[in-house]
Parts: sequence; structure tokens; C-alpha cells
Amino acid sequence: MKVPLSWLKDYVEIKLPPEQLAYKLTMAGFEVAEIHRVGELWDRDKVFVGQIVEVKPHPNADRLTIAVVDYGASEPVEVVTGAPNIKVGQSGQKVALALAGARLVDPYAPQKTYFTLKPTKIRGVLSPGMVCSEKELDLSDEHETVIILPDDAPVGMPLADYLGDIILDIEVPTNRPDCLSILGIAREVAALTDAEFHPPIIDYPEEGPEAKELVEVEIADPDLCSRYTAAVVLGVEIKPSPYLVQRRLRAAGMRPINNVVDATNYVMLELGQPIHAFDYDKIRGRKIIVRRAREDRTFTTLDGITRSLLPDTLLIADAEGPVAIAGVMGGMESEVTDKTKNVLIESANFNRVSIRRTSRLLGLRTEASLRFEKGLDPYLPPEGGKRTAQLIKEWAGGTIAKGLVEVHTPLPPRRTITFHLSELERFIGISYPKEQISSILGKLGFELKEEEPQTYTVTVPTHRGDVTEPADLVEEVARIAGYDLIPTEMIPAPSSPQIFPELLKWEEAAKDVLVACGLYEVKTYALISQELLDQFGLSYPLPLLSVANPMTPEHVFLRPTLLPSLLRTLAYNLRFQDGVKIFELARVYLPRENDLPQERMTLAIAMAGEAEELSWFGSSRRLDFFDLKGVVEELVERMGISNYQFIPADERTFFPGQTAWLKVGEDTIGILGKLNPDIAEAFEVEEEVFMAEFNFEALASHASSRREFKPVSRYPAVVQDIAVVVDEEIPAEEVRKVIMEAGKPFIRSAVLFDLYRGKPVPPGKKSLAYSLTFQADDRTLTDKEVTKLRERVIRELERKLGATLRG
Repeated sequence: MKVPLSWLKDYVEIKLPPEQLAYKLTMAGFEVAEIHRVGELWDRDKVFVGQIVEVKPHPNADRLTIAVVDYGASEPVEVVTGAPNIKVGQSGQKVALALAGARLVDPYAPQKTYFTLKPTKIRGVLSPGMVCSEKELDLSDEHETVIILPDDAPVGMPLADYLGDIILDIEVPTNRPDCLSILGIAREVAALTDAEFHPPIIDYPEEGPEAKELVEVEIADPDLCSRYTAAVVLGVEIKPSPYLVQRRLRAAGMRPINNVVDATNYVMLELGQPIHAFDYDKIRGRKIIVRRAREDRTFTTLDGITRSLLPDTLLIADAEGPVAIAGVMGGMESEVTDKTKNVLIESANFNRVSIRRTSRLLGLRTEASLRFEKGLDPYLPPEGGKRTAQLIKEWAGGTIAKGLVEVHTPLPPRRTITFHLSELERFIGISYPKEQISSILGKLGFELKEEEPQTYTVTVPTHRGDVTEPADLVEEVARIAGYDLIPTEMIPAPSSPQIFPELLKWEEAAKDVLVACGLYEVKTYALISQELLDQFGLSYPLPLLSVANPMTPEHVFLRPTLLPSLLRTLAYNLRFQDGVKIFELARVYLPRENDLPQERMTLAIAMAGEAEELSWFGSSRRLDFFDLKGVVEELVERMGISNYQFIPADERTFFPGQTAWLKVGEDTIGILGKLNPDIAEAFEVEEEVFMAEFNFEALASHASSRREFKPVSRYPAVVQDIAVVVDEEIPAEEVRKVIMEAGKPFIRSAVLFDLYRGKPVPPGKKSLAYSLTFQADDRTLTDKEVTKLRERVIRELERKLGATLRG
């Protein structure tokens, strides 16, 4: 809601600077998002209110004129202008005059560009200044004509003092539709600053015939319209609104149209009551019917678009057909035009749910529908109709018909609340003087009657539908008195110790390790589609839990695995970079028979492309299975897990020979390997993809924070190599375990550094070469001791695995 302070001042005295006022409104629940200063750049000694003394023809150009402008100086100034509304022979118009040195907006630049005005010869005539359009003053995009100010504009006054303004952009809470109006904000300001509130006086002569003789109103569907009032103004003259009215509308975000339409928009912004004006002579049968669309299927609105209607859409119709979509927008056939002479004014209260539904279905959200959706004061329509008639008569002339034509359902009684002042201390811990409470509630429109000491019967104003109980009154007093004035006090009870769940601790630790390994964490949606599961080649014997009313077809089922979403994320990022390494730690939902899914914290990893970034020392290699395996090894070891192993696996999702189960003790934790190329191709990934997915809860159950200190030996190590030939199906890890067991207590490591197949190694066999490190803590090992250890290792390999030493 844009609130010009110049308009607000009509109803309440502004006692505070704009920044302080904005702070008070924000603290009271009306956040001021922005303070916009109109005319902030207008130099007070270079931009003035001027009056045209004479308009002379330009000696060298037919389309230019020379305006002689008085701006309060000793001599008037002559400026050249091409504005079509400044003509030779005219005088007396009030204009905005800018002199050399003024900073203005270039009206011909494609983007907002400022320039400094300089004395310029235009077709041989020196022009030391210019008369300005709205665009040059940054008031609007209008620059075809210059501004013509009202006749009472004081000549010589700096334009910043006359047209300058400050606009507050206020975020109005959803439950306060009464403050979607200048009067609503003025009432709040009056309470916050202890100022007097002055609503407009609605009084005008009714000199025309009885309104009920001119039009009949029928509400055919009272469940969608509780109140409808109609006023009639005869003999109006359609023309532009007064300039200051146009300025107010533009400042509040509305586009001026003409004096009648502007009056309806002005009242909507002023009172918060949407108003619509019909050309009275186009109302067939002189009858207004508020009804559902029923058989009417289409309607052309004021914007020229023919819209499809549902049978429940609420319409305003005359005797022959629809003339407006109630609460949303009027129609082309009954709109006010330059030829309109008589006007029918609609001020009504429509069902908020109906208006919201219609607005959403038509994709047409207007300032009127926005207000109806929030729920309006049921007592406001007559006031809105009368205020509009008053302004139309003031700006467009004419005669106002006597009275209003009004139809309504039984109006709700005004709500009363029994309010004990002790409620204040009970809810917020402090009390306020009775006088302050009465003043605050009184300025907000509440009526108080003291029934007994410390107890009031409070009558709630009809515009405050959000106030229903004593707690609401406590809130009103506290927010106006100032939340920031409520004293703060520490809770006397000791704070409870922080409880950090064990699983969460390992989740954070795992993320740190994976990031340190060069992976990036991602977050994907917990909901996936059947198409994505099919694309990944997954099916489940039990049905997945689905959303009853999914927002999109892509978000239907609770995911049973992280892999499809992670692969899609990998595929997307591979479009923009050569190597991608990502992980996600999140819950999956595994279906169970006759029960809700099992929620399980799961870790998934995906990588593909370049292993390292391009650098000066050479081209990078491609990621492979061992990069993924290395990351997993680093993770489990950092989590204090030592009894883990990789077991060859055969799963159709992964590529044979490059897939393994991760086991810790007797528990199978998850799987890692090269993704089946057909699945990668289905996701448009040409790279080899390596993925892993683990039951993180099971992994964390084996984790340990305990770390044992082992002193570093002071004695040198002995390194020897050994190459053995084993059967093809024996994993290298199994060979390493036999070596480590046989070499105790002096073997420190056995590192595989070569794998060979081919002659002279027999078919079905492979050669594995290990680098063995021996070391003692208390002495240097002798050659004899190392030889004995080596021989024992060879014997154990031969006995347990059938290995032979490669010659």
C-alpha cells in the first residue's frame, strides 16, 4: 500500500519526521518497506512554480513557441517550448519552470538518465530554461505535454514545496484489510502519535429525483453478495480530474483515467471500499441484478479480453445480461466514456471466497478484488457510495439523485468484548494507566464503557473483524504503546543443557569429510515422479506413498532412494563443467506393507568427468571407480570404523566388475560402483558415472569418536616388494588381509602397486604386486628377521589362497 504523506495529512496531523513515523508504523505491525521522496532532486533555487505571462510565436519554427514565464523574480524569463498544450496567445497557465543548472530526466533516453539543464539556442533563440513535463521531473512517463498546475498554485514557490511528496510503501498485514486505505493508515498514525483523526465530511445537496425511481436492485444470490448500494449522478461532464487528484492517484500506484473513474479509484484508496461506475444510460431495463453466471459462458471485461465464466462466477447484470464481473472488473458495454452523461455508482460487499476463486480462475487480480478477498466492513458500502457521489459532483458537476438504492441481508451486530484490565499484565507482564488504555482504544475506533472498576465492555468497530477476544485488545494496547517499551527480563530458570543427537553429530562430521574430499553437497526434492523411477530402472513390490493432490507431475511420490534425483542433478551440472562430484545426505521413504514408509537417513554420492581441474602441469585424467572407493574409504576411516570391507557385487543398476558392497562387520551398509551405461544414457550423460548409496544410520551405528595414540617408531623401516599369482576371482583386498595377518607384529602396511594379466601368467590367474613395510618400535629389524617375516607371508598366502610367488 503506497501512502503519500500529502494525502495522509488531510486526515491526521503528521508530528514526526518520515523516518520516525516509518519506525513507529513498522513496530506496530505495518512494515514500511521503502520511503520514496518525490522531488528530492529538484533544486529549490532552480525549479519553481511559474505563470505564463505571454506565448509568442518562434521566429524560425512553426512548431515551437516562446513562453514568457513569471516565477517571482524581478523579470520574467523567456523559454522555448514545443509542447502542444502551450499555444500562441495563451496566458495565465501555471507551469513547472526549470532554470539552467537544474537536474532533470532525459525524456528521450531508453533508460532513466539524468542531465543538467544548460542555456541553449533553439533554432536561433536562446532558452535559459524550460517548462517541464511530468517525465522530465520524474513524476510519470508522460512527456508529450507540459504540466499545467492548478490555478491556486503560488507563483515563485519552489516546486519541491508545492509538488514534492514523501510516499511510504507499507506492507499491510493480511488480517487488516481496513488498512488497505489512506483512512485506515491515518487512524493508526493518530493512535501512534496521539494526534486527532479527521475523516472526510460527506455532505452534499441531493437535488435530483429519488434514486429508487431511477434504478431497481435485486440480489438473486444473497450467499455471494450481502449488501449492494446504488447511487445515481445525472448530467456529469467527463474530463480530466484536477491535477492534484491525478498526482495523488499516481503516487498511490493508480493510473488516472477521467474524473468519474478517478473518483471511484480515489474512494477505494481513501476508504478501502471498492467502487464501480456504470454508464447509467447503458443499463438496460434500469435494473441491476446480482447473480451467478449460470448460462452465461463468456464476458468481455474493460481490458478488451473475452473471458470464460464458470456457472458459480458472480456477475452484475442488467435486465438483459451481464455488465460486470462482481468485485473484479467491469465490462466494455457499460463502461464510462467521454460521451457518458449519467452515472450509476456501485458500492457493495461480496463474498470474499467467491471473489478470490473468480480472480484466480480468470488470472485477473485487481485492486478491487484484492480488497474483497480480505473481507471488508459490511457497514462501509453506503459511505463509499455517498463519498463517490460527492467527489463526482465536485469534479464533474451534475445532480445527485436523492438517497441510495440499497438491498442487503441482515447485517451482523456489532461485537462486544468484556475486557478486564488485569488481562494486560497476565498476557504481557506489565500494566498501563486506565487513561492510556482508553485513549489508545478510543483512537482506534473502539467504544469503552466501564461496567465496574478495572472492567470494560468494549464495542469493536465494524472495520476490525480481526478483534474477537480480550487477547486481541491486549495486542492493540501493547502494539500502539510500543512493543519496544516492554521491559525485557531473563528467565530465572536455568537453561537446560544442549542435547546434540548422536546421528546428527555424525551427519555433520560426514559432510565435513566429503567436502574436504572435493565434493559439493546438494539438496533435491523429497518428492519424485514415476517417470524418474522408470528412467532409472527401479521398481518396488509395495506401492510408494503418494501425494493426494500433487503440485506438479514431477512431485508425486515420496522418494525411496536418492540416486535418480542425484543423477539428474549430476547430468544438469555436467552441461556447464567438465567434472562433477556431489553428495546428498537426506531421508528416503521405504514402503512397508499396511504401514507408513520407513524413514531412513541415507547418503548418496555421484561423480563423473574430469578428476581434477585443468592446470599448468598437464591434462587431467577421468574419474574412475577407485576415486569413488577412495572417498568412501576416507569417510569410514574418519568415522573411526576399521572393520570394513568391500565385497564384489552384481546389481543390474551398476556395471559388472566395478561394483561392490560396503560391509562393516556383519552389516551390509550399501553399494558403490560404476553406473550401468544404459541408465546414464537415459539421463543424457555420455561420461562414465560412479555412484554410491549407503544406509547412513547403519554406518553411524558403527562409528566411534575414540582415537588411540600410537607412538611413531624411532627406528628405520624396511620396505620389500612381493608379487604373487592368484586366481582371478580372489579380491586384492583378501590378499592384503592375509599379508597383514601373517606379518604381525612388525608389518605396518601392504600397498598394492601393480596388477598384471597375460603371459607368462596363466589364463584365469592374475599377478598382484605389493609393497610391504616392516618396522619395530624398539630396534632396527635385521635382514634375517625380515626374511623370516617375508617367508611366513608367502607360506600363508600359499596355504590360504593357493598363491604362488611370481618369478
